[in-house]
Amino acid sequence: MKTDVLVVGGGIVGCAIAERLARDGVAVCLVERDTLGGAATAASMGHLVVLDDDPEELSLSAYSCARWSAFAGALPAAAEYRRIGTLWIARNDAELAEAERKRERLASAGIASEPVSAAQLRLLEPALTPTLAGGLHVPGDAVVYPPVAATWFAQRAAAAGAQIRCGVGVAAIGDRDVLLADGSRIAARDIVVANGCAAPELLAGVPVRKRKGHLLVTTRAQPGVRHQLVELGYMQSAHGTNTESVAFNVQPRPTGQLLLGSTRQFDDHATDVTPRLLQRLIARATEFLPGLAQMTALRAWTGFRPTTPDHRPLIGAWPLRPGVWLACGHEGLGVTTALGTADLLAAQLLGTSLPFDARPYAPSRFVATSEVSHAH
Repeated sequence: MKTDVLVVGGGIVGCAIAERLARDGVAVCLVERDTLGGAATAASMGHLVVLDDDPEELSLSAYSCARWSAFAGALPAAAEYRRIGTLWIARNDAELAEAERKRERLASAGIASEPVSAAQLRLLEPALTPTLAGGLHVPGDAVVYPPVAATWFAQRAAAAGAQIRCGVGVAAIGDRDVLLADGSRIAARDIVVANGCAAPELLAGVPVRKRKGHLLVTTRAQPGVRHQLVELGYMQSAHGTNTESVAFNVQPRPTGQLLLGSTRQFDDHATDVTPRLLQRLIARATEFLPGLAQMTALRAWTGFRPTTPDHRPLIGAWPLRPGVWLACGHEGLGVTTALGTADLLAAQLLGTSLPFDARPYAPSRFVATSEVSHAH
């Protein structure tokens, strides 16, 4: 079998890339070893949030959220796309000052947000503890149910002519071809590795490291929440180097349940829930939402974020293997940035104009020139 582009990985990023390329008339084959929208995609919260920890993150997430918004009317109802906005919560004056700096950074990218006083915060979200200082409201942020969205993009890709192969993994990447676990081979002009934490299994040296996370969903009960609620210290937790961290992050589900996050944990590759971290997650959430103490947890689970040393994804050519491209290392932003990743990778692969600067995400930033010379 032969194709123009083979995409390894059927999570939200791989499915978005397959859809984007197939829509441009490229012959695409997507290979997923398990089920579409599984692994990190299925384990995630599904937030579509513009983040501004650095200019590169802001560019990618702002562009991607705009692309999600453009798709909103076409997504199936089961994808549960809702523009509910984000409330970034400040506990004190120092965090209020950070909220203002966040507002200015978002404004530089054309993202609307408005400061929220302590009194306004109580009106917007009465279930929050009354001791908070205020925050920042970003009304354009949204949420989506990632497994359904990923499957929908794969279906669109198939409708445009792509081949979708599930239930068989890629065992090895050869010279312009891949060996599948069933012993068959698929030849391809270009190979896109979009399988998240599993990328190093196929390409030695890809700087992706697993970072375990816990999520918990409650039963339907009060307190009700209307917005995504995130503490302003969240990004320090997300981009910190501590072995373990916990930050307040709550999302209302359409069912009336609450989805609670989030923990980050290096060096634990077991899929089991870690009771100690789950307790820390609940305790942190209860500091902000005291009524949670009376609620019941329905289910808790874990997933793995694919992280890179500088917390930016790898989007572009892998210089050690001609014809191999990377679209991985998105950490907790794979759903948010899937569509921007697809557009940026497609533009590089097809030689068309870039939607934004690709250099900050180039995998070559982690490869020494001497290694590239040796590989070629």
